[in-house]
Amino acid sequence: MITSKIAFSKWENIFKDPMLAAAAIDSLIHHCTVIELNIPSYRIEQARKRKEGKIKNK
Repeated sequence: MITSKIAFSKWENIFKDPMLAAAAIDSLIHHCTVIELNIPSYRIEQARKRKEGKIKNK
């Protein structure tokens, strides 16, 4: 399983080369199922709660 908060369309910003980004995406999604979740980030929510003092730091 691989997770990313960055859309495939933005991956060329990471790889700095559109062809390399396309090759990486092609290799990853070949024979796989892509599940897109549009839900709030659990980690961001927990960090916000820690900052507000609602939960203790681990």
